Amino acid sequence: MNELKDRHIVVSGGTGSLGQGIVSLLLENGATCWIPVYGEQPPGLAFADHDRAHLIADVDLTQAASVKAFFAAMPSLWASIHVAGGFVMSSIGDTSVDQFEGMWRMNTLSTFLSCQAAVGRMRESNTGGRIVNVAARPAVEPGGGMLAYTTSKAGVASLTECLAHEVSKDEILVNAILPAIIDTPANRSAMPDADHESWPKPPEIAHTVRFLVSPNNALTSGALLPVYGKLL
Repeated sequence: MNELKDRHIVVSGGTGSLGQGIVSLLLENGATCWIPVYGEQPPGLAFADHDRAHLIADVDLTQAASVKAFFAAMPSLWASIHVAGGFVMSSIGDTSVDQFEGMWRMNTLSTFLSCQAAVGRMRESNTGGRIVNVAARPAVEPGGGMLAYTTSKAGVASLTECLAHEVSKDEILVNAILPAIIDTPANRSAMPDADHESWPKPPEIAHTVRFLVSPNNALTSGALLPVYGKLL
């Protein structure tokens, strides 16, 4: 269970429900995790006092200088996982320019800047690496009612596929996961009558991410992996 021992891994959005599941599993597997935090650190984090979990304050993932400084401060980098993002539900007629641009900044731009900085650090070390982005099921199976969100996550999916080709010679493997509705307290509250047991759970999704960032993953790159649970 120490396949990631001595490997430094970034997890943006590491204080959210999915991010916490990922960080916890990576720590179990020996990794040292670096978690950027924009606002206040949320209370009750299971790994808040873990000696290999480093929460770094005042990191704005939509600002190039802030992202670059965060990545530059780490001693080394093996993998970077980009969970941070946002969601808005609205039809095209109800979507403001600010909402559309906000989704692009929170989802697409933050992922681009994190990938850019991560690739730079990995190229410096010349030892390869792993990148995992979080797109979403609607990015490949679009529907109505959440145009701004879906478009921004489609950008994440496209970025992933393009970058995988660009950095293949650097031995950097780049993939994205495509979650369906994740079983989180917020989603349960928003949809109290849904079949919650069919939703993928954060710890389950975390195992897919763990494989993708593992050195045992020597082949998979440029993939958009469904993590739908029973919502096929």
